[in-house]
Amino acid sequence: MHSSPSAAPAASPHVLVIPKWWPHARDPQLGDFLRKQVQAVAVFTKVTVLLVEAEPGLPHATELIEADGLQVVRSRYRASRSAVMPWRKGVNLVRYWRAAMAGWRLVLAERGTPHLVHVHILVRPALVARWIKWRHGIPYILSEQSSGYMDGTYQRRGALFHRVNQWLFRDAVGITAVSAWLGDQLVKLGLCTRYDVVPNVVPGLDRPLPPRGPAGHFMVVADLVDRTKNVSGVIKALAQGMRQGADLRLTIIGDGPDRRMLEELAQQEGIGERITFLGRLPNTGVLEHMTHTGTVIINSNVETFSVVTGEALAQGKPVIATRCGGPQGFVTPDNGILIPVGDTEALTEAMLTITRNASAYDPVAIRATVNERFSPQAVGRAFLKIHQRSLGATV
Repeated sequence: MHSSPSAAPAASPHVLVIPKWWPHARDPQLGDFLRKQVQAVAVFTKVTVLLVEAEPGLPHATELIEADGLQVVRSRYRASRSAVMPWRKGVNLVRYWRAAMAGWRLVLAERGTPHLVHVHILVRPALVARWIKWRHGIPYILSEQSSGYMDGTYQRRGALFHRVNQWLFRDAVGITAVSAWLGDQLVKLGLCTRYDVVPNVVPGLDRPLPPRGPAGHFMVVADLVDRTKNVSGVIKALAQGMRQGADLRLTIIGDGPDRRMLEELAQQEGIGERITFLGRLPNTGVLEHMTHTGTVIINSNVETFSVVTGEALAQGKPVIATRCGGPQGFVTPDNGILIPVGDTEALTEAMLTITRNASAYDPVAIRATVNERFSPQAVGRAFLKIHQRSLGATV
């Protein structure tokens, strides 16, 4: 350790946020939930975001901008496109690190020394935070909401990767998880012994409550990665329901590597004209389209939180969701139906049931089930309390 920051003010520390994911022009949905958490904190304390971005074909550039009400140091590096994966990963790690250091220098010059670093999602941002702790004595906290801990992705990584993660978790002064379901898994994996739960912000609670949507009109909002989101199961369930005589329609918002496969599946099932693919949309667009649907479906194999579930309930829409983790914290018999993971027959039955009983789901009552702990004010205060506590433990 080479130097130490001055003691942090108890009321409003300067927090440097380093996220792994963040929305951008190519994918406005990526990490939007992280941005909303950071915006919630920025209402109560000084926040600077250090955003390190890979841009193939563009030169390195570092700048301080104001975006979405936040002060953001954006440091861009030219990503390698080499077909040799080990070489590409090694080159990009070096370029990421150089961009992060350039961004850090700009943070110090333009925004001053932070009292605390807040990492959202490992691993690279946490390595930067750990270096800042070693070099400047500034503590860091980790916030996780990656499904990789739940679906076996983390467990399949090598021993070195696990040791690095354990080291980064161990040296953090605070750990938060987006749900108890995820937090308990972090404990089981030996990454931490305690954690705080801070949920995502549920958007749309301040929007006018739309009327009940048309029965039989369903919506899916998801990255089109089928092994995780199982959108193919929704298409198959829709086809089964229609073969039973139901008048059903489906809107899909999102994009990803499996979009073409899903479009082809819809044609193979003979229901291509009943499904609309809208691609990726910003959150405002998602909420606008959601006002016109009847029911939102979350058919995922794993969800650590599920912002989409909260968004749907905030708009007064009933939800059909799998018992995949996050949705269990939202969905009750009063606002939707929970089904087993990967059960297309159960999904079909739930779609038919909710279509027949659409009038039983009152939008006002459904919105009321999304309690105040998901508001921006509640999330911002929860993080501020953790920031203050974490700094108090270091002085």
